[in-house]
Amino acid sequence: MEYKNFQFTFTTFQKPTEVYEHLLEVERWWSGLYNETVLGKSEKVGDEFSFSAGGGAHYSNQKLVELIPNKKIQWLVTDSKLSFLTKTDEWNNTKYGFDISIEDDTTKVTFTHEGLIPKIECYGRCSSAWTQYLKNLELKFN
Repeated sequence: MEYKNFQFTFTTFQKPTEVYEHLLEVERWWSGLYNETVLGKSEKVGDEFSFSAGGGAHYSNQKLVELIPNKKIQWLVTDSKLSFLTKTDEWNNTKYGFDISIEDDTTKVTFTHEGLIPKIECYGRCSSAWTQYLKNLELKFN
């Protein structure tokens, strides 16, 4: 059986440059649901930030590992503690980010969390939370 990474895609009429700049400011799209705190930077490769939410339910540290201006942003999770899981560091060494492309007269935005697959404990709750954040992001762009 093939296990696919969590993925979410939407389109917008915003220009790729506008989408890219917005996504680099993590607190603009990964917030507003569970009393989140984002500390650190995400501007250039090597920058790191931490994310906390849910009164300690979620902590993770991310390192920006790939940037292709107006096309791709990817982070590596270097540390995590998800207190609602049996294996609290399940996100460690997973990667997530955005691919941005032009499709007809729209900008296509695809979020992928590599390693967030159906066979791991976090998949149900984490994919549900990602979907909430990404639907909110989609609404901001449309």
